Parts: sequence; C-alpha cells; structure tokens
Amino acid sequence: MNDAKGIVQSPTEVRFQRLLPGPIETIWTFLTDSKKRGEWLATGPMDLRVGGKVKLRFKHADLSPHQAPPPEQLREMDAKGHESEGEITELDAPRRLAFTWGSSSEVLFELEPRGDEVLLTLTHRRLDELGGVTRGWHSHLAVLVERANGRVPPAFWDLFRSVGEKYDQG
Repeated sequence: MNDAKGIVQSPTEVRFQRLLPGPIETIWTFLTDSKKRGEWLATGPMDLRVGGKVKLRFKHADLSPHQAPPPEQLREMDAKGHESEGEITELDAPRRLAFTWGSSSEVLFELEPRGDEVLLTLTHRRLDELGGVTRGWHSHLAVLVERANGRVPPAFWDLFRSVGEKYDQG
C-alpha cells in the first residue's frame, strides 16, 4: 500500500492511500505543523480554521540530505523554490483537513486510526491535469512514509524520476 500508485477517480481527481505509524496526532502534526510538513512537502503558515490561509513554500532540496538534480523542465522552479497559497475549506482535527490549492483545485487529507497505525487518504480534486501532480504527490508521500518511520528519505528528484517510470509503464 505504501508504494501504490494514485488511483484516478475521474479526469480531474486522484486519490492515494498510505499506512503510517501512529498515533494519529503524530501524522496530524506532519500535515499541519510548518516544520514537520517541511520535512516531506513544504513549509509555511497554516491558519487552522475554516477560511484560514495556507501558504506552502516548496524547496525540494530540503526534503533529504541526499541530493539529485531536478528534471530539466523543473530546474528553474527548483532553484528559486515555489509557493502556493490556499484557504482551508474543511477542518476536523485530527481526522480531516482540506484546503484549496492554487486558484482551482482542492486537497483533502483524511486520517483514520488502524490499531497502532494510521491510514492516510489524500484526494486532490478539480485538477486541470493529472500527470505531474500524480507523480509529485507519489514522491512527496514516499518521503512522508520514510520520515514517519524515522528514516532518511532518498533524494526527492530520484524518487520523482523512479515514480515517473512507474507511471509511464502503466
């Protein structure tokens, strides 16, 4: 399950599931705390209330001490970093968090305790295109699995390349 491809729900929606070590509050912190979120996705403030602002600052080189060059088409973005802003649309701590992503899409995180573990379901909906988004989430979630298990993840861009091959093969 922790390496499963995203499931395309529709031409504008993809869903991932990952089983992570609990407790649920630890995984919630990986979603909501800038420092912990910055270990696998992006840093930035998150005003934890419906209508609260979310700012995500991506710097992929900071996700692992291991480094690899980004793909050619992403080099400029990677060198500068990237920011995304959104607004919280749903909040039920520590089980459910949704926020807008950019101008049109929305990301939903759902956490469900499963004994000593936590099932994370991530749904990204209202997307214009799935390809890069699907590979990006798969790669970021691979980093989260490693971090949540107390391990050092491989270089993000190596993950991104290997995931791309997996998706290209169908």
